[in-house]
Amino acid sequence: MTRASMAEHHPSDIQIMVNSRQGTAIHPVEVDAQSLQASGSIAYREVKQFKKWISWLIPSFVIANIIMFIITMYVNNCPKNSVTCIARFLGRFSFQPLKENPLLGPSSLTLRSMGALEVNKVVHGDQLWRLVTCNWLHAGVFHLLANMLSLLVIGIRLEQEFGFIRIGLLYVISGFGGSLLSALFIQSNISVGASGALFGLLGGMLSELITNWTIYSNKVPALLTLLVIIAINLAVGILPHVDNFAHIGGFISGFLLGFVFLIRPQFGWVSRRYTSITNSSIPVEHKFKTYQCVLWIISVILLIAGFTVGLVLLRRGFDANRHCSWCHYLSCVPTSKWSCNSEPTYCLSHQVGNQLNLTCSSNGKSGTYILPNASNSEIQGLCSGLCN
Repeated sequence: MTRASMAEHHPSDIQIMVNSRQGTAIHPVEVDAQSLQASGSIAYREVKQFKKWISWLIPSFVIANIIMFIITMYVNNCPKNSVTCIARFLGRFSFQPLKENPLLGPSSLTLRSMGALEVNKVVHGDQLWRLVTCNWLHAGVFHLLANMLSLLVIGIRLEQEFGFIRIGLLYVISGFGGSLLSALFIQSNISVGASGALFGLLGGMLSELITNWTIYSNKVPALLTLLVIIAINLAVGILPHVDNFAHIGGFISGFLLGFVFLIRPQFGWVSRRYTSITNSSIPVEHKFKTYQCVLWIISVILLIAGFTVGLVLLRRGFDANRHCSWCHYLSCVPTSKWSCNSEPTYCLSHQVGNQLNLTCSSNGKSGTYILPNASNSEIQGLCSGLCN
């Protein structure tokens, strides 16, 4: 799962590494109701707070993301705004040239207009809503498929265990936290994608395992497996044009939210997994251990403080990179195979009749094109190919 960070003409490479919690290694010990009934004449029913929920919110989120991508491609209208397009038979739903967007998606200008995270507009244009809307946009078909498959694998199981309210809040707030941290570090490019929220679900899974430690079987293998999954996904973020700050911010937010939203009662949990119908008047008390309450309080304080400080700093135009010389390595580590330079590229253009002359500002290359009355979108596409 990845969050795409796009320069003005440089979309990201998206990779995916997903997994989900499987069997009793992750979930609480199950008790067979039929075996309990067979042991005597007393009938048993499932306690309300331990029933499996029907997952509908996560599938709804997937549908919403797909609809938003279709709307984005409709607005993009590549045949009208670009010289060349991929899959032109799709009409206005065709994709930008691969040199401009190898993920099969819209232009960065379209993503901007649809609500991509752009720090300059958040800070100076009072468009804080972009911290939320960017989580529902995707840079291309590959980006969308990667994130939606991850969401289905991880989210449905969590919603079945904890219900749509808690998982919905965990998802949305984690996405906001990922966007907030991203905005403090990545200020020259736009950023889109749901992976900040997805990392929040992973963080919530980890904190849920910790805070409900005593009710799990095979706890250590489950913890190690989950840590490996998280580490691999975060490692993908060191590739260029991937917004790892959104991943980290979403994960930290989800990790703290898990202590708040995903706490389970500990006292008598297994023995009260099923209760006698004849003794239904006996209350099922929510009994939490001291360490759970401490983690709950600490997490609430850290969440409130973190979001408050982050929003204040963002509104003041704070650039975290100026105060942390090494933090940029958390999002991209340069190697001999790739560069981490993701600054926006620009071209100088000069139109003479039907002839358009472009010069790339980053590499000095020039190009001449026969294109009368070139639009901004057409110039953008040509500039992207010239500078790459």
